[in-house]
Amino acid sequence: MNSRERVLRAFGKIKGLPDRIPVQFDLCRQLSDYFGKKLGIPVNYADNLYEDVTYRISANELRVAMGSDVVVTGASVSDDYQIVKEADGTWLNEYKMRMRQGDIYVEVIDYPLAHAETKADIEAFSFPNPDAPGRFRDAEALVKNYKNDYLIFGDIEVTVFSLAHQLVGMEKLLIDMMMETEYVVPLFEACAEFQSQIGLRLIEKRVDAIWFGDDFGTQTNLIIPPETFRDQLKPIYKKMIDRFKAAKPEIIPILHCDGAVAELLDDIHEIGFEVFNPVQPGVPGHLPHDMKSRFGDMFSFWGAIDQQELLPKGTDEELEKDIVEKINILGKGGGYMISPAHIIQNDVSPERVEKFIELCLKHGKY
Repeated sequence: MNSRERVLRAFGKIKGLPDRIPVQFDLCRQLSDYFGKKLGIPVNYADNLYEDVTYRISANELRVAMGSDVVVTGASVSDDYQIVKEADGTWLNEYKMRMRQGDIYVEVIDYPLAHAETKADIEAFSFPNPDAPGRFRDAEALVKNYKNDYLIFGDIEVTVFSLAHQLVGMEKLLIDMMMETEYVVPLFEACAEFQSQIGLRLIEKRVDAIWFGDDFGTQTNLIIPPETFRDQLKPIYKKMIDRFKAAKPEIIPILHCDGAVAELLDDIHEIGFEVFNPVQPGVPGHLPHDMKSRFGDMFSFWGAIDQQELLPKGTDEELEKDIVEKINILGKGGGYMISPAHIIQNDVSPERVEKFIELCLKHGKY
């Protein structure tokens, strides 16, 4: 059984159980460089329009050699756009956000729509050109090289809500959502239209799944009231999935959503999402038994291994115990791909990365 069939069986797209639980992981640049050198595999970095997504869609050659069962691709920065770092270390990305490197992730320090108030303000803003040269060069190459053996995910993370708050600022957006300020829904619609065009181009390139990514939860609760999500955002996501399904009925819609979001999972199912990621551990409502018993008929699960504390600081015995628990509960009867809940950062040693993969393969057999 190759990786493609393994993931399709795990996600219920082919009848029968896979031979084992599929494995997936993302690596930060430091870990990718380390393993690339160790294994003698050149690491290809595909710069995404939003910097942190780069590490979702890069180093595929390396990751599949290490044991990943999927390939992840997405839109690259245009050949026509030059990223120039200023003397203070900041730069403008293709969305015209001014960025700087934080301790782990990049940070937006100047928002191009910080003063938006009206629908006209949104209409005046120019999103990047989906068809700019070089945008899908990597996607075409990855599909050509891996389509027969691996499931190909098309990544449009930082999709609607997250893209919107990176354009205007989180505090402003949340206040304006509550005030129902004129520009808010047009901004969500504009973000959705841009990412729909990216998703449709990826479908044309023959990806198997579209991976959305927006975070609606904190470590303890939702960021926005459920009613606000249902009124302002839910119809927009449903329209996106309807368009993707019209273009390719067998496309698999996946949502990455961090935080304690169990309260929204019925809505997320109604929108049309089929796979829920990352099943963030350690937050209310996300115990593996609760997830499987309440939502296992709605979703396949992908993720669930803690990369905040367990991977960098836990013992090998604690890691093994957690992997066994997640496999036995979330993987029972299928419907699970194991993965850290986010990109593995450089606070995790290379030896721990190797141990994670080893333990997943050891305990994942059906």
